[in-house]
Amino acid sequence: MKYHYFPAMGTTVEAWLEPTMEIDDLIEWFESVESECSRFRPDSALSELNCRPETTVRVGGILGEVLASAQEALDLSAGLVDAATGSALHAWGYSESFGIGLKPVDAPERPPLPRWQYQHGKLEREKGTYLDLGGTAKGWTCDRAVEDGLASVVSAGGDMRSACDDTVVPIVDPWGEVVATLPLGRGGLATSSQTRRRWKAGDRTVSHIIDPRAMTPTDSPVLSASATAHTAFEAEVAAKTILLHGIDGLDWADKTPWVGSALLVWNDGSVYGTGGLKVAI
Repeated sequence: MKYHYFPAMGTTVEAWLEPTMEIDDLIEWFESVESECSRFRPDSALSELNCRPETTVRVGGILGEVLASAQEALDLSAGLVDAATGSALHAWGYSESFGIGLKPVDAPERPPLPRWQYQHGKLEREKGTYLDLGGTAKGWTCDRAVEDGLASVVSAGGDMRSACDDTVVPIVDPWGEVVATLPLGRGGLATSSQTRRRWKAGDRTVSHIIDPRAMTPTDSPVLSASATAHTAFEAEVAAKTILLHGIDGLDWADKTPWVGSALLVWNDGSVYGTGGLKVAI
């Protein structure tokens, strides 16, 4: 199997391809999604959508498919994974790609959380809705890449989808130590962390994980959460939901049938997992 890596979606994409697969096809796929769904590209379909004044808009194509996944994420997480937190990300200073470095900003007033819904190709939203599709788009793109035969295993910014029975994944804590190795096999895995993308806002150091209940960067005691599921998209939703639930995160994961297993790193470095967690030896 061939190993490749390339930059996309503000991160490094890693991929393992069979000899008959072409890396250029995978790169083109990621570029096509990013050109539609990036809020950092002023000419993307998402940026254009965020600038439009209408409260009801027909949206199709790749952007429409990712919006449908974002709606599913909102439903699966009971509102904790909400694309409309994009307005809070922007207000707190995450208005440019993290790769170029974020400048310190003043802590803003709390922006409202707009309500939105996407169904049957139609987006309905309140005024002021500013959508961010970051994690959802990455998981969805990894899933489609594997499902469409562009890669056997692909990982992007913590979201991984595998079609190989023998895939095992090391879980690294915020200090760079491997705390577990999970036998993923065929399925999805994602890690959500509030230690990867941080910057100064007023007298706080904040992360890109926005809690929609407060529309502020989370102060969860969970530094990072990893979860497995059937797809990378579901694993992404699970990992972020666990992190935002904080002390109740693993209990939520244990009670949620579409979550395979989960592992989290506490703010004191302690590591905990769900009851069904399996670790490779």
